[in-house]
Order: sequence, then structure tokens, then C-alpha cells
Amino acid sequence: QDPLNAVVKVTNYSNSTRLLAMTTLRNILGTRNLAEILSDREAISHAMQTSLDVATDPWGVKVERVEIKDVSLPQQLQRAMAAEAEASREARAKVIAAEGEMKASRALKEASDVINESPAALQLRYLQTLNNISAEKNSTIIFPLPLDLLTPFYKSRTQVI
Repeated sequence: QDPLNAVVKVTNYSNSTRLLAMTTLRNILGTRNLAEILSDREAISHAMQTSLDVATDPWGVKVERVEIKDVSLPQQLQRAMAAEAEASREARAKVIAAEGEMKASRALKEASDVINESPAALQLRYLQTLNNISAEKNSTIIFPLPLDLLTPFYKSRTQVI
């Protein structure tokens, strides 16, 4: 753009611009996570071009286009980014599980309120559960019998003797 400034103010404007572009790329990628790096190449390119324009304008150099074709990250940085992504996924999974538990506890509370209104409902639910268990032919069911139910029979037997 301004050849006189490019020659006078910088020893090697081409090499300086290239080094500045690498430094700018490192700085911008350091503020992003892996998902953003993979999906927002255009936004990263635009941010780089803006930053390079500001830095190279005093040199008389105009950066016309910035394209990110391939980014190679050091193994240590890749592992750190992968660990961050995994921790984020685990945190989201825990939140989803907690929300499920909360919905289940609300449903159980509502069911207990319904059963509380009608004692027969509890007995029907108990019999329904036994029926579901008995559908499997390979299980032994121990059926608890309330002693209150046997008390009238026990009293009548003791009176006869």
C-alpha cells in the first residue's frame, strides 16, 4: 500500500508480516476452545485480518485476505482441550441426570398423594406389582400376609377348644 514506509520502517516487511500473522494466530487460537476452532474458521480469519491490519498499517502493508487452511496443535494442547471438552460433557450429563431425578421424585410424590387419598389404591398397586413379578415363571414370591387378617380366625379357634 505504501512502499516507502514498507522499506523504511521495517527491515523485511514480508517476513515481519508472516511472523506477526503466526503470533496473531497463536494468540487468537489460545482464547478459543476446540469446538470453536473447528467450527468458526471464518470468524477467526476475520479477527486475524482486523488485528493484522491494525499492526501492519504503520508499515505501509495492507493485509487483503486471511484464510486458515490447516491448524496443527501440539499434542499437549490437544490433550488439554480434549480434557476440557470431556469435563464439559460430564458436567452436562450430571445436570441432565439431576433434572431427571427431580422429575422422577415429583412424579413419585404425586403418586404417593393419590395413594394416600385411597388406602385401597395401595393394595391394588401392591397386587399389580405381584402380578408383574409373577409373569416371570422362574421366581419364587414370598407373599406377606398381615396378621390383622388372621386374627378373627385365630380367636374363633381358641374359643372352640
